[in-house]
Amino acid sequence: MRGFIADIQHPNQKKKININDLELQLRKLLDDYFEMDGYSLFYRAIETLQAEGQLIPIPNNQYNGRTPALALYYWVNIKVQTLKWDRLEMMKLGDQFDFSFYERHPEWQTKDEWNRIQHVYTFLQSSQERENVSYEERSLELFGHEKFLLDNDSFPDGKGFLARIGVSEEQLKMVNYGEPFVFWMKQGKEIKDIQRVLIVENLSFFHTSIKLLEASQLDYEPELIIYGEGTKIERSFSFFFRIFPPKPYLFYYAGDLDAAGYGILIRLIEKYSDCCIQPALKIYRKMIQCLEQRNNQKQGQTQNSKYRDAFFQWFTAEEQVLLMQLWQENKRIPQEVLNIETWRRWM
Repeated sequence: MRGFIADIQHPNQKKKININDLELQLRKLLDDYFEMDGYSLFYRAIETLQAEGQLIPIPNNQYNGRTPALALYYWVNIKVQTLKWDRLEMMKLGDQFDFSFYERHPEWQTKDEWNRIQHVYTFLQSSQERENVSYEERSLELFGHEKFLLDNDSFPDGKGFLARIGVSEEQLKMVNYGEPFVFWMKQGKEIKDIQRVLIVENLSFFHTSIKLLEASQLDYEPELIIYGEGTKIERSFSFFFRIFPPKPYLFYYAGDLDAAGYGILIRLIEKYSDCCIQPALKIYRKMIQCLEQRNNQKQGQTQNSKYRDAFFQWFTAEEQVLLMQLWQENKRIPQEVLNIETWRRWM
């Protein structure tokens, strides 16, 4: 069993296994598995590995269907390795890096990690002569792939790499540029005139808002409307400050009345706490009046109660009752309930 687990273990990240798949592999290797009461031995081996911390059961109320029962899924812990790097070489690079993390976590002392550190060290020797470039451009130069520092799924070693070596993005002369977004400026207005900004989650309401704005019928009378494009606005919001001059702005956000929409707004407020961002309550209240057009929550949405509560606190007690009813029924009100025709009821 230890050999099986050792083959599965990864030096940098936990791996998930199905315990039934693991037992099946063992049964294929042992012709007398059932005669020797193989499952009892298998059970004890799993319990031992769990006690040693090699395996961690995943508590999701799923079991393997055997007696005595085992959890159906386990995390296989990272492979513990002995110190690999030459201490003298580490000392040579100590003027730029703090190696204390690697001393506490020798499993990270891999050949690939050392090569990355050497590339960064070489860069830092002449960093004063370098220009600022994007994360992707610098990542490609130093690590061989433009997404190494940004795509945690494809490059798990990239997650936390800069923190591990104690180097900042400023030292590497790289900038995380905000993604461009689509926006509409009210006719007759100039960039210097922008004060109130409405961000809308969905494309349909973006076009509806433009029509309402040009007809002077849109709540808050914004000078600018931004198409948030769902969660993309969380990555693209910083792009606003590359276009418009620094000054106090009032940002209103309007999205779907659902778990995802609540999360987008609250994360924007938390991430950009120096900006005045708040829900477009007048628009949300119109949506609440369209309760009869509610539909089911989208599959796969994470229902985060922290975001829900932070969003609900902007509303009256009566409105919170209706919003909580939606939440408990797993229902939502899409932003598309507001269109040029339905808007007439409030004119």
